[in-house]
Amino acid sequence: MTRPSELSPDAAFAMLMAGNRRFVDGRPEHPNQDAARRADLAPGQAPFAVLFGCSDSRLAAEIVFDRGLGDLFVVRTAGHVIGPEVLGSIEYGVSVLGCPLVVVLGHDSCGAIAEARIAVEEGVPAPGYVRDVIEKVTPSVLMARAAGRTEDREFVSEQIRHTVHLLMERSRVLSDAVADGAVAIAGLAYRLTDGTAELITLNGADHVGASA
Repeated sequence: MTRPSELSPDAAFAMLMAGNRRFVDGRPEHPNQDAARRADLAPGQAPFAVLFGCSDSRLAAEIVFDRGLGDLFVVRTAGHVIGPEVLGSIEYGVSVLGCPLVVVLGHDSCGAIAEARIAVEEGVPAPGYVRDVIEKVTPSVLMARAAGRTEDREFVSEQIRHTVHLLMERSRVLSDAVADGAVAIAGLAYRLTDGTAELITLNGADHVGASA
């Protein structure tokens, strides 16, 4: 089993995107999903990427990137909003597990973004703790509106960029790892209709974008 520390951010990103291409093309290999892999992983894990994505049921990371057990360290919240537990989990993947790649995965038709737009445009607050999620998405909605953006994909891209920015701004562990060239943080937008993951923003390795 290849340790994540042996992979460059570029190589990790290439592996991830190759799996997405297989998924999109309808030729998944379903790697690392058998009993042998399960037994190999019992003593410990060595994922090659941290995947921080939206909790949407249509965004199952191991499926859309055609990966298996032990490949991805997955953290998910509605609208991929960030709190202390999220930051700690992502830092664990980088500092303890040695993942060379962190991916923020957003998607079109995101319910959290749609609700935030309604809250801003119509003044209708969300109920219960959903309001906390909506309030964390609202800055992206406001930034997109201020820039004159109106399309769903533009709001999605803004929230992805905002999330990546917050990871770099709030986590010294992540910002230092990126500055040292040990880690890249990529923001991807997933399209529900065809399954493609598009690179939106990047902090880190010089050639990751060329691998998309």
